[in-house]
Amino acid sequence: LLLVQACRDGNVEQIAVLLQATPKPDIHYVDPETGATLLHDACGSGSLDAVQALIRIGVPWNSVDFAHKSAGEAALEAGHMDVYDALVQEGIRSELLLEAVSRHHDDEDDDEPPKKKTKVSNAEYLASPLVFSEGRLLDSERNAVMMGWEHPLMIHHAKVIAPKPGLDVLNVGFGLGLVDKELQKLKPRTHTIIEAHPDVYKHMLEEGWDKIPGVKILFGRWQDVVPQLETYDGIFFDTFGEYYADLKEFHEVLPNILRQDGIYSYFNGLGGTDRFFHDVYCQIADLDLQDMCIQTEYVQLDLEALGDEVWQGTKRPYWSLNTYNLPICKF
Repeated sequence: LLLVQACRDGNVEQIAVLLQATPKPDIHYVDPETGATLLHDACGSGSLDAVQALIRIGVPWNSVDFAHKSAGEAALEAGHMDVYDALVQEGIRSELLLEAVSRHHDDEDDDEPPKKKTKVSNAEYLASPLVFSEGRLLDSERNAVMMGWEHPLMIHHAKVIAPKPGLDVLNVGFGLGLVDKELQKLKPRTHTIIEAHPDVYKHMLEEGWDKIPGVKILFGRWQDVVPQLETYDGIFFDTFGEYYADLKEFHEVLPNILRQDGIYSYFNGLGGTDRFFHDVYCQIADLDLQDMCIQTEYVQLDLEALGDEVWQGTKRPYWSLNTYNLPICKF
């Protein structure tokens, strides 16, 4: 409790003394009522020195409380931007370090016989039945795959990747077809759609997408249909049930399918329920795209607050921020 109070006070000298005490204090202490960690307390105090001291001794940068609020969000709410920015940089450093370690282990395994990749990140989703209901697409566990509130965002995404008529565009992940309907309004020359879920594919055929001039549907996971892809003026990516590693893997394909003057964008739901995590992963995505010689500009769009009624009947919300960083990516 003395250490908790020292963190709340931002008293870095007292923190240093207590960390040397015997017995050692529990650096992973969690408030039994709120779930706040020592890092939450230090972030609330505004002491950058205290925050950095806790990070150095191993308190996780991505600590969250029982309400799933990050320590970074606690700093932001308290108005301590220097602390917030420092934690964002720590998050980026830690994630890139983990990635480098993982890549090193993969390189060590190169001497072994190659193994066919059998794990499919969204296999469970692809095998589950989907429900189209009142402008929402839900899976069997009532996870929201896509929702109508995204429509204004999809209007912007479509205009970004197809700024004029007569272009060749690619969309990875049909869902409710929101971005595809907007792309059709912009009169592309060709419009290729990749969709992996059989229920969505069936829905597309029922709506007649296979009969629209210029539209080509590739049914399957994007990883499996890459050999069928050509080059495009505009590309949009929005899959479900995949992870950031899958998004990064797609980014590694971009140099082969995006034309030199083309534009790429993706649904930027990274960390969509916590501003801190969102900012960390936006910058990580930016850095990873730089490795592909692609630069990213984030255009910030204001969103109306999504009330509880929007998520009624779903398992959990996947977005709660009041701004959206729309990525515009070019060579």
